[in-house]
Amino acid sequence: MKKALNKYWTKVSIVLAMIFMITACENSFETGGFDVSSPSNVLSFKLNGVSGNIDQTTGKITVVMPYGSDITAIKPEVVFVDGATSNPELNSDMNFTNPVKFRVVNGNLYKDYTVTTTVLSPIKSFTINGVAATVNDISKTINMTLPENTDLTALKPVIETTTGVTISPASGATVDFTNAVTFVITSNGKSVNYTANVGVPVTGLTVAFLGTAATRSGITNMDEVTASNWLFDNFPGAKYISFESIQNGADLSDIDVIWWHFDSAANLPSVAYNPAVTNALKNFRTNGGNLLLTSFASQYVDALGIVPSGKGPNNVFGDFPPNGFVDGSSWGMSFVGHEGHPIFQGLTTFEAGKANLLQSGTFRLNHTAWWFLPEWGGYNNGEGWRNQTGGTNLASEAWDNELNGRVTIAEFPNTSTNKNVIVISMGAYDWYNETNSSGVPSQANEFITNIKLLTQNSINYLVAK
Repeated sequence: MKKALNKYWTKVSIVLAMIFMITACENSFETGGFDVSSPSNVLSFKLNGVSGNIDQTTGKITVVMPYGSDITAIKPEVVFVDGATSNPELNSDMNFTNPVKFRVVNGNLYKDYTVTTTVLSPIKSFTINGVAATVNDISKTINMTLPENTDLTALKPVIETTTGVTISPASGATVDFTNAVTFVITSNGKSVNYTANVGVPVTGLTVAFLGTAATRSGITNMDEVTASNWLFDNFPGAKYISFESIQNGADLSDIDVIWWHFDSAANLPSVAYNPAVTNALKNFRTNGGNLLLTSFASQYVDALGIVPSGKGPNNVFGDFPPNGFVDGSSWGMSFVGHEGHPIFQGLTTFEAGKANLLQSGTFRLNHTAWWFLPEWGGYNNGEGWRNQTGGTNLASEAWDNELNGRVTIAEFPNTSTNKNVIVISMGAYDWYNETNSSGVPSQANEFITNIKLLTQNSINYLVAK
């Protein structure tokens, strides 16, 4: 019996030792983070002599480089704890435009680090009459909207620049912002131009939020509720109209833009196809009215004759609760080739012509009603779609710089004048912070500002032509 017990405890000891060895080879962070005194630590990290801030608890290294720095090819200067090495080796030029990950190994211990590098903007702040502008260093634009009736002809911007940077016109100078203004930024003998666009809301604008409920208070879909609340908070002349009221002959002559954001079902409601409704909306458009159709409402272009019969969105899908997360990268769009289009002005971009709309880790329903080009519908590519639908494709998914894969944002018709319909149809255009099956909301979407600005720009663009 004693011998058997000895064998038993010997086996247990071996198993425990193996578990200890396996555990020792793993990262030393659980819920509490890394072991801050690990023998696989990075002691210092520099790029072109600029020291990074090292958080030993999370393994994050942040480096802030001076304005004008080229971070596409830098050999890092790294000091490890004695005996430690890295994988990959950090002994050659590396591109730090995106986060760089590496592992520090010392014996059977290792620790993972992520380096995030940012380059200082030349403009710290740009304000007029206390209103802050959005400065986009990728598109090199400065965008802001001032209150109604602001005189744009003689404004004095207050500008704070990064050390070593000068700007012209200078801070405090009187500038006419009736049209776009070029600001010249100079540093170390090199100059670059930023374009400033300062606008005011269109006065007397009436935007109608179209819905299936009899009244605005009767809207039950939370995405539609959130979108309508934003509209009424930001457009003083906003009003609500129902399909029923249009069917009964409501006067639409005082409305500039009708926005239908339909998120409740993949199939449009039968009332939308009522001849009295479709005829009224066709006449509204013929008489100078404008339409903004978003989410599943994108399909309405077919019933209203905006596209030839059968040429509406050919890829309609979406989840309904319970919903899922945006996995991996954030969801965004590419509008490469249309960077100068008014509806994209002021958006926060991550590359030229690319902007995110839905943050990774956010709950979503992915309500989509777009055109899928390569294999379905006989379009083949963007040109084929334009020829067959009479529209202009303005955006696709973020990977599609040629805009030949999907049509996620479009305007109609594609003539140089009288563009009076905009369609926004991708699942990333999501207004409401969804909840999980237990009713717990997900994180706030950090890119909701892009959704709001895209919508505001679209409304203003439709009435400004």
